[in-house]
Amino acid sequence: MTLMEHLMELRRRVIISVAAVGVAAIAGWFLYPWVFHLLLGPYRDIASRSIAGGNLIVTSPLEGFAVRIKITMYVAVALAMPVILWQIWRFVAPGLYRHERRYALPFVIAAILLFVMGASVAYWTLPKALDWLSAVGGNNITQAYTADKYFQLIAYMMLAFGICFEFPILLIFLQMANIVSTDWLRKYRRHAIVAIVVVVAVATPSNDPISLIALSLPLVVFYEVAVIVGRIRNRRKRRAAADA
Repeated sequence: MTLMEHLMELRRRVIISVAAVGVAAIAGWFLYPWVFHLLLGPYRDIASRSIAGGNLIVTSPLEGFAVRIKITMYVAVALAMPVILWQIWRFVAPGLYRHERRYALPFVIAAILLFVMGASVAYWTLPKALDWLSAVGGNNITQAYTADKYFQLIAYMMLAFGICFEFPILLIFLQMANIVSTDWLRKYRRHAIVAIVVVVAVATPSNDPISLIALSLPLVVFYEVAVIVGRIRNRRKRRAAADA
């Protein structure tokens, strides 16, 4: 396609993705009470030390409405994510060879599952992170979180974990594209582990050691899984070449 045709195709994919988010936002508006109750779960562990009695506080008349809009959009993006990933793939697929296009469905499914896993780990980790953050400040600080700041933290945590859990897909893709080799990944394994810890320390919004460990360990495991997948792939390629 020409450059203009590529731009028109990109516009079409973006419009479909935005429309999917818009439709999902309607569902997100009505799912707000349930999602609010779910996201408030990690806060309940330290609610006994809160002057708000386990409820979040707002500091302006408009903050409650703004919180509902934010949560609605979080839910909308989450529900529309399969459509968004599919549109990304459909835009990229024409530039790939036929044998590469068969990875479309596995790519979308793996990306969604890994993101959900990452967000779930963040949700599971957050109560422990909040305990650590409340304890490190000392007993003279009363924990009373505003709704905006609390939901911003939990959303960023789940987003950061979800994106980082896409790490094995990136490594496998780099090996398939011959940008890095399996031997190279094995050679620089120790350097990669240090880099993972450093990146996670910067990427986690809470900056607490519990979240650091909870995210670093899975990424190290994913690194090893990507190496194993690369070795299996190389072995199959050698067998195919020998048979040919």
